[in-house]
Amino acid sequence: MTPRARTSERGAAVVDFVLVLLVLLPLVLGILQLALVLHVRNTLASAAAEGARHAAVAGSSGTAGEAKVQELVDGALSQEFVRSVTVRPASVGGVPGFEAVVEADVSVLGLGGPGVHVRVAGHAVAEQQALTR
Repeated sequence: MTPRARTSERGAAVVDFVLVLLVLLPLVLGILQLALVLHVRNTLASAAAEGARHAAVAGSSGTAGEAKVQELVDGALSQEFVRSVTVRPASVGGVPGFEAVVEADVSVLGLGGPGVHVRVAGHAVAEQQALTR
């Protein structure tokens, strides 16, 4: 191998690295974004279900359910994600109950800008007061 041939390959590793990076970086960032959206959606779904159950307990109200959802979301996520929380009476399979709806926007990698809109709902059957004789 002549010295001239060896020097012509100089810097090829850098070019190869950049070409591979152009493919792998968007793939890794896409996986991170998907993981963030799924984490936020699952956390909000759990909080919505718990808020509906809290509102459905005898002697409780929709306002108490909303407060429970806010408490759970504040403990697990940034408040920047949540757009609205609503807990209202609803029919659950033909039985009186409560529905908790949480809407959120998950920006790209949580950094800001446009993102994915997430809407989750939780349902619970209302607990009935015991009849006293």
